[in-house]
This record gives sequence, structure tokens and C-alpha cells, in this order.
Amino acid sequence: MARINLDHIRHAYGVRLSAPDDYALKEVHHEWDDGGAYALLGPSGCGKTTLLNIISGLVQPSEGRILFDGEDVTNLPTQERNIAQVFQFPVIYDTMTVYDNLAFPLRNRKVPEPEVDRRVREIIEMIGLSDWAKKKAQGLTADQKQKISLGRGLVRSDVSAILFDEPLTVIDPHMKWVLRSQLKRLHKQFGFTMVYVTHDQTEALTFADKVVVMYDGEIVQIGTPAELFEKPKHTFVGYFIGSPGMNVIPARIDGRTVEMGGQTIDLGFAPKIASGARTELGIRPEFIRLGRVGMPVTISKVEDIGRQKIVRAQFADKPIAIVVHEDGEIPSEPRVTFDQASINIYADSWRVGGEA
Repeated sequence: MARINLDHIRHAYGVRLSAPDDYALKEVHHEWDDGGAYALLGPSGCGKTTLLNIISGLVQPSEGRILFDGEDVTNLPTQERNIAQVFQFPVIYDTMTVYDNLAFPLRNRKVPEPEVDRRVREIIEMIGLSDWAKKKAQGLTADQKQKISLGRGLVRSDVSAILFDEPLTVIDPHMKWVLRSQLKRLHKQFGFTMVYVTHDQTEALTFADKVVVMYDGEIVQIGTPAELFEKPKHTFVGYFIGSPGMNVIPARIDGRTVEMGGQTIDLGFAPKIASGARTELGIRPEFIRLGRVGMPVTISKVEDIGRQKIVRAQFADKPIAIVVHEDGEIPSEPRVTFDQASINIYADSWRVGGEA
């Protein structure tokens, strides 16, 4: 396994660079722990696959270095980095059996046949293809082929890191959950350094110890699922994590209070905000209480999704979402209160702290 250092990495696909926005991947400077399980999460085009390919060696960065356990591998080809990579669509040998597809990376490295057999049988059972072991891959379905691709990435025990580029795209929803759970178990058992690219927050939050949220070519936050949910460092993280996402409301800050459309809330602390910054209040729908006391709202729609309801409303002339328990009352003259401890204040989209 390896500790991965991203040393002031930047990358651009064009040749004429005149501004920061010309870079598909803006400056990334982070260290990822040996044996960590990380998810790169963000929308299409945010730079997550570019960053993964830089780690693997498929792309050489325009600027900066990448180090494995302190060794500079920036100019090393993929095959010399000792990594395994699983792509979005299956990369397998159709003319080989399922068993031989999984055995190939081990046999190619002269692993003794008894160890090959032990590892292949262990992984082939994990991915649910034991009954297909002697079948040629060309006759399998797309999701079965992707399971083989996953297995090929997992079968080696000597890799520095295993990289996954949206590997469950062609897998059915139930099997996605099963394979994510198995990947998590395998990580705990063997301590592989794993980096998993996805745009699906459920995949990221259930797989990773730390989630790396990317937006517009840069990393905006690295944190545990709880940290991303409770204390989003950027308004994009608040919007992207959660269903529905965090409410972000333009607000005017005055010392320890915030004013929105004539409504005033005590923050309990005084945010440190630079002069002229655009200020907003962020609060999760789960931390808004709907009742008969508090600040008035106008309800526009109620979405019943089983164990809870999502109430869509207008507050201070801005749309907000409120999560209500399935048995929760929705008053005819609704009002809301915000959980003070769950309020986040943002200046120019970045979360700011303050003094109590």
C-alpha cells in the first residue's frame, strides 16, 4: 500500500494558458494516508477522473509532482507504479474464462499457482461468479463482465493502490449495494489504499472513510460523511451532499445576529467576515422545525416519500426545503425555527467561523 502525496498538481489540456480557469484541474496539494479509502465525488467535468488518471500515470500533470511513499513517480509509466485500476466500462479478455481473467495478473507476475488459485477463488466468490468460473467472458452480460473487471483489480495483494473510475455504472442497484459492502469489507481486511471516483453521493458516503468533494477543477472539502453533512466548507458541498441539499439563503450579518427578509436570528457567535463579502446562511432541511411558533413561511408543495415528508416553502422570499416526520403536523399558518447549532454562515461561498 502507499501514502499518496499530490504536490501542487495542476493540469490543462490546452497549450496556451493565460488564466487559472484555463486549467481543467486547479491546484491540488494534499496527502492521502497509506491504507485510506477515499472517494472523489463531484459532478461530471469537475476534474475527478483527470486527477485519478494523474495518480495512475495515464495523464502526466502540467505542473507539480505525485509521490508514492515519498518516491517521485510523476514520470513513471502506469505499469511501473504498481497500481490496479478499474474503469467505468469492463476491460477484460473475452476469449478467456472468468477464472483465467482473474488469474492473469497474478500469473503475469509469476505468483505460485497454489496462491493464484487461492486468491482467484476468494475473489470470484466475493463477486458472485463462482458458478461461471469456467465460462468464457464473451458470453456474459455487461454487469457480469464488470464484476470480472472489479475482481481483476482486487485479486493482487501487493498493489500500492487500487483506483476505481465509476466502476458500478453498469451494475444493477441491488448488486451495487452488495459490491460496495464487499469492497468496504475487503478494505478493512487487507488495508488497500483505495481511491473511488463517483458522482453518486450514496456510493461515496457508504464506501469511503474520507470523501474528497471536487467542484470546478478543485477540491473544496475532504472530510468524513458526518463532517460533510454537518459542516460543509463550501455552499456547493452543502448543496451536493444530502437529499434534499442544504438551504442556502442570502443574509445580512450584524455581529451575532443574521437578518433575512425582515427576519432576525441569533447565531450565538459573531462570524469573522471580510468587508464587502457576499454573505449567506446555510441550514439543512433536517434542522428546520415546522410548527406554530417562529418565523412565518408560505408552503407551496408537500412531497410524501414514506417515512418523511419534504415541505417546499418560501421563507424571506426565498425557496427552502423542510424535512418533516411522516406523522408531523403541517399547520394552516406555518412557522419555522432553525436549530441554532446547525446554522452555517458563508462568505463568498466559503464557510466562516467566529467567536461565541
